[in-house]
Amino acid sequence: MKLSTETIRKMMTSVKTTREVELTCGHCYDELDLFIEMKLSGKNANEAMPLVKEHLDRCAACREEYEFLLLALEAMVQ
Repeated sequence: MKLSTETIRKMMTSVKTTREVELTCGHCYDELDLFIEMKLSGKNANEAMPLVKEHLDRCAACREEYEFLLLALEAMVQ
């Protein structure tokens, strides 16, 4: 199996940014409501909850769920 340069680059980036402690998708999902509440109230959720932010940066499925929930809650606030 031959890997493309882009695939190798993504793999190396993942290895480079891997932490000793990371969230699973389940743990990330459990924290999404608090993360979104912080965002909506103008607080720096990225700084307060860096493991959630990093998981969302890496995981397309969790990021999609986050974006959907954020849009839904923003619509409710307006």
